Parts: sequence; C-alpha cells; structure tokens
Amino acid sequence: MEVLVIGANGKIGRMVCDKLKNSEKHNPIAFIRKEEQRSYFEDKGIQVAVESLENSPEALEHVIKNHDAVVFTAGSGGKTGPGKTMEIDLDGAIKTIEAAQKHRVKRFVMVSASHADDRSSWGESDGMKPYYIAKHYADEALKRSQLNYTILRPVQLTDEDSPGKVTMSVDPGKVSSQIPRKAVAETILQVLENKKTYGKTIEMSSGGEEIPAAIEKVTS
Repeated sequence: MEVLVIGANGKIGRMVCDKLKNSEKHNPIAFIRKEEQRSYFEDKGIQVAVESLENSPEALEHVIKNHDAVVFTAGSGGKTGPGKTMEIDLDGAIKTIEAAQKHRVKRFVMVSASHADDRSSWGESDGMKPYYIAKHYADEALKRSQLNYTILRPVQLTDEDSPGKVTMSVDPGKVSSQIPRKAVAETILQVLENKKTYGKTIEMSSGGEEIPAAIEKVTS
C-alpha cells in the first residue's frame, strides 16, 4: 500500500514512516514542507513529497492523487498562534480530506485529539481552544466524507521509549491523561488495513491492554 504520511517530520510522523518502511507491506511517502527535511527520510530509503498544507487545494491534489492511503498527523505546534492552527489543523486537514475523496484514496487515518467533541473541556485560559475547534471541525468533515476513515484521538502525548499498554474507547470519559507517541504510531500501523476500524472514532490513552486487544475490544 502506498501511504502518504502528512506531518511526516513530526515525532509521530517519523515513527509512522519508519514502521511502514519496516513492515514490508507498505511504502511510505513522507509529506514534508521543507527541502532541508528531505535527507532525513531519503537516507532511510523513504520517498519524499515536498509540499505545504498552506498551498492551494490543487497543489495538494497533485501530491495526494496517486496514493492508496493518507495518514494525517500534521499540526501547527503549540507556539504558532491560533491563526496558524486554523490554517494547518483545520483548513489544511479539510483540503486534504477533499483531495483524498476527489481522487478516491482508499484509506484515511486521522490523528486528532481526545475530547474534541466535548466543548465543555476545551477551556478558555490556556490557549488550547482554537486547537480543539480545529480538530473538532476537521473530524466532522472527515466523518461526512465517503472515505474509509479512522479517527484516533490520543490524550496528552509523551516520549516514553515503549508504547506500553493502552485503553481505547468511544467514550472520552474512559481514558486517562497521557499516552506515549510510540503507542499512537503503532496503532496507526495496526488500524491501517483493519476494516473493523473503518468509520470509527477512537479515544486512546495509556491503560491496561495490549494494542491489538484494545483495538479488537473497541471495534467489536
């Protein structure tokens, strides 16, 4: 499967590219926005597409149209301000969804945020509200599409060396407060070809189950 990883130069994106490359079942293409990021991926034998989510829908379509799957794990980051969050996390995501649907991409996995549907948890004082607004409406656009999507909603991300065990639920009230990025990356790999996860929105955190068992439980 030809898998375009949007946000490939982020921490989760790099992990996903490595996992896809090592899987022997998939060919990752790293969607990056700067030429200087190219060598990191090409040195590993990973193909690269240089483009920006801030560019036109037509520019994104040109990149997306030849792929079997899209993994969207891009984000503007916590220091860019609400304007950039809306441009990348919302408008960039929606342009990607529309391009994928137009060109009949078979699979779409979105990395979103836990509690993205719970307005009461978005907060006002910590600057996170625009982020949750962006994630909520991007997810809604994906749900309205005709794509075979899965939305993963992790809680606060950490950098542990191991993915550990997890909890997955359709109820954000059932998850805890943190999860390793490695767990999210491994989950992306495991849901990619799992048809039982199509059309599912999955809240996820660290917990007490191995990832395959957690996926099976939340999709049964």
